[in-house]
Amino acid sequence: MLPVMAETLSQLVADSFEIAWDYLEATGELGNPDIAANHLLDTIEAMIRCGERRRLLLSNNAITAYQRFRAEQPLSLAS
Repeated sequence: MLPVMAETLSQLVADSFEIAWDYLEATGELGNPDIAANHLLDTIEAMIRCGERRRLLLSNNAITAYQRFRAEQPLSLAS
């Protein structure tokens, strides 16, 4: 039996971020790339610090948190 390769935390962050970014970009919800990148990474990293390791849960929660954040911002900051 072959050993299971554990995904590194940096790869988990990168994969989760990419899923969230690609979704937001495809739906036209990305807005300012710098703000989006910071918010997505902050959300994903906070969840990882709390022990979450499921890539799709990380990316989906980051998407939802970013959508909520953008909805709460004045238009000048969200775009």
